[in-house]
Amino acid sequence: MSPTVFREGKYRFHFFSKEEDRVHIHVVSPDGEAKFWLEPTISLANYFGLSKKELNFLQKTVEKHKNEIIRK
Repeated sequence: MSPTVFREGKYRFHFFSKEEDRVHIHVVSPDGEAKFWLEPTISLANYFGLSKKELNFLQKTVEKHKNEIIRK
């Protein structure tokens, strides 16, 4: 199961409920996917199919919603 935390345009930010303990968020779009660690700092874990511009946008979006993500 992967509950959606929020959506931003064509991107869906979600997590898998039975995954690892380290706080992170998955992002999926029609073009690709990415995973960001939230601890100890926000950083890109992996991705495919997304441009550098998209990754920068996504990282800023994760930073903006960090508290909301952690509460989930």
